[in-house]
Amino acid sequence: MARKAQTNPQLDMTPMIDVVFELIIFFVVTLTESARKDESITLADGKHGMVITAETLPMEHLQIDVAAFDKKGAGRQRLKTPRISISDREISLQDVKNIVLERKKRYGHEFPVLIRADERTPHEMIRHVMDQCTAAGIWKISFTAVAEDNTSDTKKKK
Repeated sequence: MARKAQTNPQLDMTPMIDVVFELIIFFVVTLTESARKDESITLADGKHGMVITAETLPMEHLQIDVAAFDKKGAGRQRLKTPRISISDREISLQDVKNIVLERKKRYGHEFPVLIRADERTPHEMIRHVMDQCTAAGIWKISFTAVAEDNTSDTKKKK
């Protein structure tokens, strides 16, 4: 039996529009989460280091923030135990290892870890974070600093 030709075929666009909106929501949420960082961290001078830009940084990198001060306004207090966070979400040392292990499972290879630590953070805490990364099998660990000198001593001299 031959099919009758439809004179005015209709295509339902509702499912395609729903998918497009879902994709937009996904990318907006992903973009805002990846751009979050702990603003309470003051980075050390890094004028002699390698410059890293968003274009040169591998997409699968992991940035771990270590802060010496709390996040509250101008009267910030020094913390007894420095705060560790990823995407501005506070985590424990054990969480660092678990997150690194999960990312290693997901990517199946070693990926760079950037430790963004406050210049006043005790080295012992940074060493603990590094130990958790190496315990998870990640050896590519770098440190983030600013390109220009933002220390208060330099500002006073100028």
